Amino acid sequence: MPIRLQSLIVCLLVALNISLFAAPATAAGTILVFGDSLSAGYGLARGEDWPQLLAQRLRQKKTDYTVVNASISGETTQGGANRIDNALRSHRPAVVILALGANDGLRGSDLNAMRRNLERMIDAAQRVHARVIVVGMRIPPNYGPSYTEKFQSTFRDVARARRVPLVPFLLEGFADKRGYFLQDNLHPTAAAQPLIMETLWKPLATLLKIK
Repeated sequence: MPIRLQSLIVCLLVALNISLFAAPATAAGTILVFGDSLSAGYGLARGEDWPQLLAQRLRQKKTDYTVVNASISGETTQGGANRIDNALRSHRPAVVILALGANDGLRGSDLNAMRRNLERMIDAAQRVHARVIVVGMRIPPNYGPSYTEKFQSTFRDVARARRVPLVPFLLEGFADKRGYFLQDNLHPTAAAQPLIMETLWKPLATLLKIK
């Protein structure tokens, strides 16, 4: 082998080793929040939304998990199902917090279609070995008892069928307290965000075995 070529190969190997050893340590994993305006921080200042508070809690616990909030205001389960594959490819999450369905209910959408969309998103996440937490919602009783009951039970049935953890209600503990909502009476205020984060924290900490 010519000396010049041999020297070039040695230099390349040295450079490769340097780059490998200089690479930053990778995080334990990404937690992908996949929801609608209730998770996107609608009407809130930067950093006030519950996914940001979740990221802060994870840092306080000295974990290497990071939070990516891919929530979009106005999103439905159909919209989420259409973009889940791209989100999974982009972020490669270890955990997906699936918090969609509120807009389906408010629009009176077909609940069988909503269930299929939720199952499609869970299946997509599980195919890439991401664990999923399903977050349920409730809608006002003026939609009629049959629809409202089926809407609420859909999240439970999907979680049971796919054997994933369920948070029954994102707004648990304050949904009936007007002071925790913006003037539209739909979107939680900054004061409500820590309550939402705590609702999500227990099942997430259990899933990740965080004390």
